[in-house]
Amino acid sequence: MTRILFYLDEPGKEVWRPAFEAAMPGVDFRDYPNWGSPDDGPAYAFAWEPELGLIAKYPNIRAVFSLGAGVDHLTRDPDLPADLPIIRMSDNGLKEGMAEFVLMTVLMHHRFMPRMLVAQRKHKWQRLFPPRAKNVRVGILGYGALGIACAQALRPLDYRLAAWSRTAKPAEDGIEHFTGTNQFNDFLARTDILVGLLPSTPETTGLLNANTLSLMPKHASIINVGRGTLIDLDDLVALLDNGHLSGATLDVFAQEPLAANDPLWDHEKINITPHIASITRPETAAEYVARNIKKIEAGQQPENVLDRQRGY
Repeated sequence: MTRILFYLDEPGKEVWRPAFEAAMPGVDFRDYPNWGSPDDGPAYAFAWEPELGLIAKYPNIRAVFSLGAGVDHLTRDPDLPADLPIIRMSDNGLKEGMAEFVLMTVLMHHRFMPRMLVAQRKHKWQRLFPPRAKNVRVGILGYGALGIACAQALRPLDYRLAAWSRTAKPAEDGIEHFTGTNQFNDFLARTDILVGLLPSTPETTGLLNANTLSLMPKHASIINVGRGTLIDLDDLVALLDNGHLSGATLDVFAQEPLAANDPLWDHEKINITPHIASITRPETAAEYVARNIKKIEAGQQPENVLDRQRGY
């Protein structure tokens, strides 16, 4: 019998048990703190922001699945066993949700919707005329499974698409690829709407700052749906205030939730969403976990295992 040790300290978590019971008939689903004893037999953890040191107390855990796409909530634990496989979430529901959100926000920035909303609040009849999509250069910063899904959603609208990744990706029609640090500046310089999808690593922390953001064309805009550590927010605000950048949509922050008294809430050029760009859906996530557990138990390599050296 497969054991799932589940950890989620949020309202509404009761939906996860039936999802796993449907995907894995006969599963022994244990919601924290009712994990039982490590002597109960092999188990798999499925968790989001577990207590520090908790995973290490259960050496019977064969692998830990992140409930979301990010894994820094796991890797920040100094007691996490170094040889324990960490599997990143990359189910179809997560990819679909991210593609929907990015498509929506790219269209909003392309069609000047943030500026329209400001004009509405001021009762101002302000007519703005956007360029054709084929003349708008969208850049996807981070081209893993989520980035690919976003590109596929954007491609039918005929945007000029580009993607930056740390390592080379296969050539494909309709996407201009940039790779590595040597091509990073060129990527920014050709991007009118930037979609941030990078994970949180020492190399990506503060990667978008006054120096790098200034390389983008005047009136460019930013959408950050990856990790909050990617952007130096003080530098972003300065470039919004001086007019170099036209707007930003921020879904992720280094500290969440964003404090109620944070001035970002009231900035006219910033749209804030509470880390909901892509929500892990129980049905598809449970199927994803079940599929990968079968691979592990068959001696096969599971999907999307974290490379701890690279951070993704």
